[in-house]
Amino acid sequence: MKKFVKFVSIIVIIFIIGGAGAAFFEHYLFPKMGSTRIFSKYDFFKKAKENITVINKTEQLEIKEDEAVSKIAAQPANALVKIISLSSKNDAVKTGNGLILTSDGVIVTYRNAILEADAAYKVLSYSGNVFDAEFFGTDEFSNLAFLKVKTSNLPVVAFANSDESKPGKKLIAIGNSRGNFQNILSTAAMNDFNKSFNLSGKTVSSSEKMEGVIEADFFDQEDFVGGPVVNYNGELIGLTGMLMINNKEKYFIVPSNEVRKSMELVMKNELGKRPFFGTYYIPITKEYSIARSQNRDRGALVYSPSGAQGLAVLSGSPAEKAGIKINDIIIAVNGKEVNLDNPFSNALSQFRKGNEIELLVVRNGKEIKIKVKL
Repeated sequence: MKKFVKFVSIIVIIFIIGGAGAAFFEHYLFPKMGSTRIFSKYDFFKKAKENITVINKTEQLEIKEDEAVSKIAAQPANALVKIISLSSKNDAVKTGNGLILTSDGVIVTYRNAILEADAAYKVLSYSGNVFDAEFFGTDEFSNLAFLKVKTSNLPVVAFANSDESKPGKKLIAIGNSRGNFQNILSTAAMNDFNKSFNLSGKTVSSSEKMEGVIEADFFDQEDFVGGPVVNYNGELIGLTGMLMINNKEKYFIVPSNEVRKSMELVMKNELGKRPFFGTYYIPITKEYSIARSQNRDRGALVYSPSGAQGLAVLSGSPAEKAGIKINDIIIAVNGKEVNLDNPFSNALSQFRKGNEIELLVVRNGKEIKIKVKL
């Protein structure tokens, strides 16, 4: 029995000495050696000096990326606001995200993040300040809504060129739609720049709605509607939006270049000068032409699922007055080709009410020119 106790005691002493020795080597001797010229060139001693404990490479990369995302989002997050809408009719309250665009208080959001009509607005900034806000209006083309608060020296976010966005690039969505004012982040790779997606919310495109959105699958996307999406440089790529299509929620990103264009109209007080044409159409793509054995793979086909002229070309519209007919294919606006890089509605958006344009149209296989006053 005495021999057994002695044996156990020796083992315990060895473990204690070994543990103390390991601690001594890890926390004192190795870091000390790592600070010398001779040993500092070896990674083992360099890491000991920096007191780095590597669990595994994957976990280390994840920790570093999480830290990087938080750091990248810190600056644009300062420009994020929470918008509280209070209806003057039924006391309904809605909260949503918004983004400060100018230091003197112009704020943008996606239209369904707020109550648009007959409402009062409060804006809560990242710094904790609360402002009364005035509703500027909604850009029907981009579905972006604008508010204004009376203040100055607000933080703003830098704009990226959204036309340069490529699938696979990592993006960060920033939001704050939950109860407490605490920013939430989500990362995702850009899936696609869907050039034929139209904000009409229908199966056909509208000549009065923007075409072309960025797509990325963020987690809990409903929490980010109206808030900014930035790249890994912290620059604005776009604003999160949502449409109900066939009773399903469709989330997307309104590109920053379109946000900028809408903002410029707001600054000039020209939201009401957007053109009106009055048609529904289908963007002709290569897939569309192959499926229907057509030779033409670009343009805008004036169309209605029912085949009715009055549902493809709106009654009393400039399009109807100019003689546009269902099944016409619009292939150019003022000499510039209509294609996925220049969708029909986006081509029209460059003009203003009262402008006259010339369309090149294919009707029954023949090209004709039609002038339209918007």
